[in-house]
Amino acid sequence: MPAMTAVDADTRAGAGVPGEAVGPLVRGVGVLRRLAEAGGTLSPSALERATGLARSTVDRITATLARMGHVRLDGRDVVLTPGVMELGNAYLAALRLPALLGARADALADELDESVSLAVADLDGIRFIHQATRRRALSVSFRIGDLLPAERTAPGALFAAEWTEADWTRWRARRAGDPLDTHFPAVPPRGEPAVPPRGEPGGDVAFTRRVERARRDGWALDDQLIEPGLVAVSVPVRDPGTGRVACVASVVSHTSRHSAADLRTSLLPRLRAAVAAMEDDLRTAPPPEPGPAPAGLAAWTTASKHELGRDFVESLARGLTVLTAFGEGRPALSLTDVARATGLSRATARRALLTHEHLGLVAAHDDRTFTLTPRVLDLGFPPLSRTSLPRLAEPHLRALADRVHEPTALAVLTPDGTEIQYTAGAGASRVLTVRITVGARLPAAATSLGRVLLADTGTPPAHGLTEVRAQGYALVDEELESGLRSVAVPVRDRTGRTVAALNVATHAARRSLEECVRDLLPALRATADHVQRDLHTASRFAQVTPS
Repeated sequence: MPAMTAVDADTRAGAGVPGEAVGPLVRGVGVLRRLAEAGGTLSPSALERATGLARSTVDRITATLARMGHVRLDGRDVVLTPGVMELGNAYLAALRLPALLGARADALADELDESVSLAVADLDGIRFIHQATRRRALSVSFRIGDLLPAERTAPGALFAAEWTEADWTRWRARRAGDPLDTHFPAVPPRGEPAVPPRGEPGGDVAFTRRVERARRDGWALDDQLIEPGLVAVSVPVRDPGTGRVACVASVVSHTSRHSAADLRTSLLPRLRAAVAAMEDDLRTAPPPEPGPAPAGLAAWTTASKHELGRDFVESLARGLTVLTAFGEGRPALSLTDVARATGLSRATARRALLTHEHLGLVAAHDDRTFTLTPRVLDLGFPPLSRTSLPRLAEPHLRALADRVHEPTALAVLTPDGTEIQYTAGAGASRVLTVRITVGARLPAAATSLGRVLLADTGTPPAHGLTEVRAQGYALVDEELESGLRSVAVPVRDRTGRTVAALNVATHAARRSLEECVRDLLPALRATADHVQRDLHTASRFAQVTPS
């Protein structure tokens, strides 16, 4: 089988697929990739066109992915959900670099007030594994999981300094087959030849010269290689055991703030100091403690097949669960390890691993172990790696409003702690209903949302809020407005800290206080659990903004 490039087509025709590969798994991965390329949302008919699959096949695949929590069916659209990020999280956890080095990158971004990224090599491209961005009107829009061509980046020159002749051959073949970079959706296509650094020729010669300079200097510069105005300086972070480049740290800015020469003179020394600290962190990091392996996956897929029948593609579900066998403390697994972790038979696990190897998601090694590759991040991670809590909560709020036939809302506490600000909501089809627009503010002490938030802001809680903290909810009866009753519960982040509150509002004539607790509170808590699950998944390696 010929060597793959970072942009190989995977599913459109199925050509070159090994005989033992799992066809439904190949097709399911293709659907996830097309959804990611489209920003996370496509209609079934658009997926049919993008993948070349029959409509019935698309429907069965999306039904299976929905059952797994990787997509949701929203009206006429198929939408990626935070659950699909578990696949990318497995790769990032196994890699360990984001967990070990992310805090250093974030601190450097705060110090410089510039965006800082970490990237790893992905064959003849580079892929981001961490982003610390600045929130400005004009800011860098790259996301975790985005793939860029090596020759249009500063990290690419540093990785290419270690390329073998086979790597260069693969790169030249990809450049010849895709001269406009149309297979890299994260960067603008080359409508015209890229602008080379001042004084250098364009094309492949310019890249080889930049690679030679990067090898000599130990750092690299991007002077508007991706698009006009974007500049970056990069330094390699070396593995203390092998001395090879483990990842590359970059400071990214634009020419209205820094010229390329300014990056070299003013920011490069601080970047180098941060990289030295990162390498110390890698050198002194204790061995990882293996996290819990997934449990009961084989039994779950079997039960789902019995329940949904032919609409559930069991081989697709089992194939994707193989990726989640990897993780923190489990970076390299044997076939036996994978079978044990997933509960699948060795034969089933073997065929799934062979399929993933064909798709470039798994690498096989001489010691008979397998590891995940950066390409796992293709499976829906980039569109979801920059999200907000309101965006995560909105589909759950709509589902809750439809279930209880009452309006629901999400709110956060303002910085001074005196008001709440509504950040998301879903209405109910009633003549008499609560309509509060996103962005509106109300006194925190007079609302159920505010009381839940205030109860968790101090130790001990503020006067009168001890009971709210103890029972885990707040019930307000006609204090903000006559006839208005509401019940609220907290939404907690991965550390257990309350970051928002969720409520249901009703009219006093429709539900008594007892009915609010008996009928609304269980559904409200279940919805908060769903929001928290998505928040915990999405925020494991990516930033989720509160509003």
